[in-house]
Amino acid sequence: MTAMHNRRDFLKKCASLAAGPAALGRIIPAFGGSLLSNRTLELSISTERPNFIVIMADDLSAREFSCYGNTEHHTPNIDKLAETGVMFKTCWCTPICSPTRAEIMTGRYGFRTGWYHNNMKPGAGQKGYNLSEDNLIFAQVLKKAGYATAICGKWQLRGTETQYGFDEWCMWRATEEFNGPIEPPEGNLPGRAARYWHPAIVRNGEQMDTDDDDYGPDIFTDFSLDFARRHKDGPFLVYYPMVLIHKTWDFDNERMGYVAPPQLDENGQKTGNKGQPSLKGNVEYMDHLIGRVAKGLEDMGIRDNTVIMVLGDNGTSGYGKGKTDQEKGPRVPGVVNCPGIVEAIGPSDAIVDFSDIMATLLDMAGTKLPNGYVIDGHSFAPILRREKQQTREWIFSYLKAAWFLRDQRWLLDGNGRFWDCGDLRAEQGYVDVTNSQDPEVLAARQRFEQILEDLPAPTI
Repeated sequence: MTAMHNRRDFLKKCASLAAGPAALGRIIPAFGGSLLSNRTLELSISTERPNFIVIMADDLSAREFSCYGNTEHHTPNIDKLAETGVMFKTCWCTPICSPTRAEIMTGRYGFRTGWYHNNMKPGAGQKGYNLSEDNLIFAQVLKKAGYATAICGKWQLRGTETQYGFDEWCMWRATEEFNGPIEPPEGNLPGRAARYWHPAIVRNGEQMDTDDDDYGPDIFTDFSLDFARRHKDGPFLVYYPMVLIHKTWDFDNERMGYVAPPQLDENGQKTGNKGQPSLKGNVEYMDHLIGRVAKGLEDMGIRDNTVIMVLGDNGTSGYGKGKTDQEKGPRVPGVVNCPGIVEAIGPSDAIVDFSDIMATLLDMAGTKLPNGYVIDGHSFAPILRREKQQTREWIFSYLKAAWFLRDQRWLLDGNGRFWDCGDLRAEQGYVDVTNSQDPEVLAARQRFEQILEDLPAPTI
């Protein structure tokens, strides 16, 4: 074989596969009857099961944190988590919001859920429209295993939080009772209520009373810590898909862009003023909030038994979001820390993707999925415990009909280009070998083609 299949050839191949999983809206069935029956779910009886706080930033590439090499942004709290825990150099989601949220919550790729893109996911009335009806959600499984569950931040899904297995929620959302600012027609999302200053937030079904001095990310973080405090005897799960650092309508400056967060002084404390409406300001305030979470858990006496994950839902806007060249779109931070459980490994060459999150949570909780239920993820808990250096041979991502595949050395990007990454991991220095006839390259390309046979793209 002398060349990779181009996209058209691959799509023809997809069309010739069994019709079900390849076609948009045709989803591999989960189970007949209840997905979570008492007969099939295996539960841990350990009293030392860890708590989980899974934090996922909105529109943030790995390269925005100083632990990943950024020399302009100061992220000391995240850097400390990376240094005293595990920092995956190569962690993949998908290059855009909705399919990432589907993947992290289900442990399944888009060909199983039907969620390939913000504009390519099941519509009303289709199978898969509500993920929680056709797939198991990590909160559902952990709740069945005895975990208290909560979600806060950005929803961007179909169905209610309760349907997805969350006991409590605090979400960016407006009801008729909201009287705050609404994004104008010239904004990115006209008609959407504010998420930052004077935010629209619904907590457990009730619209919160906020004003111009209230900052949404502070409220979500307060909720996370309050939930943890009330359930500190554990175990608990908090899933925190942040609204930071997403650009939106800046009501102060009447423009689209980054909105000023609260200003921090040189000691990382709030001054009472607003900071700079910049990428740097938002990244550093996110770091401040994660520091608050870690400190709050420490003050509660549960830091050693609470796993903190710091992730991102796609690459930074203007750099990686929606991009298909190299791995700019899917490569995001992947930092995991828990002093009593996770070894202080620091930077890791292990490759992971978001289908692995559910498998890892259940592994660490001592809980298994029902017999016969299929997910695509592999638990990376053995890496966190220093039992293994690697738990999978390749990782996968997708954006509509574009697909990405990577192993330790080779990368196929969404444009169909093939790259020799060597031992590099920072999206720089990769060598384009798409047209190479070198036997080593050809062998790698053939191996990738064989893997892709079982990972169909949508037929569009």
